[in-house]
Amino acid sequence: MTQTDTGVAPSTVDGAGTVLSPAALRFVEALHERFAGRRDELLRRRQARRAQIRDGATLAFDPATAEIRDGAWSVPPPPDDLADRRVEITGPTDRKMAINALNSGARVWLADLEDANTPHWANVVSGQVCLADAVRRTLTYTSPEGKRYALAEDRPLATIVVRPRGWHLDEPHVRVDGRPAVGALVDFGLHFLHNAAALLERGSGPYFYLPKLESRHEARLWNDVFTYAQQALGVPHGSVRATVLVETIPAAFEMEEILFELRDHASGLNAGRWDYLFSIIKYFGTRGRDFVLPDRNQVTMTAPFMRAYTELLVTTCHRRGAYAIGGMAAFIPSRRDAEVNAAALDRVRQDKEREAGDGFDGSWVAHPDLVPVCRAAFDAALGDRTNQLHRRQEHVEVTAADLLGVQSTPGSITEAGLRNDIAVALRYIGEWLNGTGAVAIFNLMEDAATAEIARSQVWQWLRNGVALDTGQTVTPALVTAIADEELARINAERGDAERYATARELFDELTLRDDFIEFLTIRTAAHID
Repeated sequence: MTQTDTGVAPSTVDGAGTVLSPAALRFVEALHERFAGRRDELLRRRQARRAQIRDGATLAFDPATAEIRDGAWSVPPPPDDLADRRVEITGPTDRKMAINALNSGARVWLADLEDANTPHWANVVSGQVCLADAVRRTLTYTSPEGKRYALAEDRPLATIVVRPRGWHLDEPHVRVDGRPAVGALVDFGLHFLHNAAALLERGSGPYFYLPKLESRHEARLWNDVFTYAQQALGVPHGSVRATVLVETIPAAFEMEEILFELRDHASGLNAGRWDYLFSIIKYFGTRGRDFVLPDRNQVTMTAPFMRAYTELLVTTCHRRGAYAIGGMAAFIPSRRDAEVNAAALDRVRQDKEREAGDGFDGSWVAHPDLVPVCRAAFDAALGDRTNQLHRRQEHVEVTAADLLGVQSTPGSITEAGLRNDIAVALRYIGEWLNGTGAVAIFNLMEDAATAEIARSQVWQWLRNGVALDTGQTVTPALVTAIADEELARINAERGDAERYATARELFDELTLRDDFIEFLTIRTAAHID
């Protein structure tokens, strides 16, 4: 990089000099200079829309884009290694986890630089080193106990699809013109520059999952990033393929438009169920009891407003030739407790069979032991096909009222649910501060998305004076008392009082303040290196 107010923080990670090469940093700088201003404006639009909804506005399908929704257009067919997506395994770009994911038998590995990762600088850099090695099939790992892990040579590996950070996150360790670089552009730029050509040489391509989008304009920005990057590096146009996580309530009203804006680069949509629930609370949390959800573990995909969301997603995708990918069941197996393991496998089986029956083309798991369960569900639905694009549910009619019909969600608000939210938020924040973004808590895999629901649900229940099954009202005093008890339990288990004291301070700020902090990860990032 050329300017005195532009640069990168040093890193001691093995391989840092390669991934943070002058050429790579110049490319990131070029991306930032061309696109950061538009990103900033789009974030301001988000804030304005949230303020409007807080003041009484609502969401609707935009009449101005009816021509797109009514038009006859489609996305391009998938490349060969994205033609079958029946099982996708998610996980951070930790070397051991990456090897296990690539070897798991899943068709896709979602290499997560976002919700399952923390933006500690060492994680950001080592994640890029891991991706470069994975692309070149040189990825290995030796555990402290001496166990060696390597990529399988006797069977196909999962196709790599990278999830960069959302538009809302910056990368303070890379600065351009005196300001932090856009985290999404750092993640995308480093991976694309180092690996796009190598992937194409291997018959694959630079594939991405795009998180947290809230509008077609944000999809258009990504499309322009892809177009510029391909032109700048001499990569054939359309080599990039992107699957968009529909995990915000505004995006649910613009599914068609988001696919249209991505045009030659669109691959599909994913039902990012956990962030979707968080987004509903974030947008409508101050709008009264009609938008108050029951305990988060009672909100299933069969709730009417969630059924509307998934039916619209599958219908939209198949109408346009795009793949519909199901969400992640948070249950994880246990190799120590047979009863817990059996219950987890059964719940995941039911979840995946429902998705396959609803017409999804594939779905997510978070653990290699769940790959066979998901695969069996989709094998039964797909037969000898690789997808369910032939299932065109033209009869599906989803209205704005259907998508916003939170009040019809069955379930109750319980003291146990409140305690679980508080415990999960505290434990997750503590692990996040320590550099772990995907954490097994109470036999569930929690990441930033599920932790966001936990803390935002506490905030919403407080603002609405919700009564619990015990008759108690959710008050700051009650939340504080339970948090004290849970913190004492954590300290007795973990013995890291200082880190969890910080986690408790952050939890209090995220739940007890009157104003809603938009993202847990933005607030907690101030406490990491």
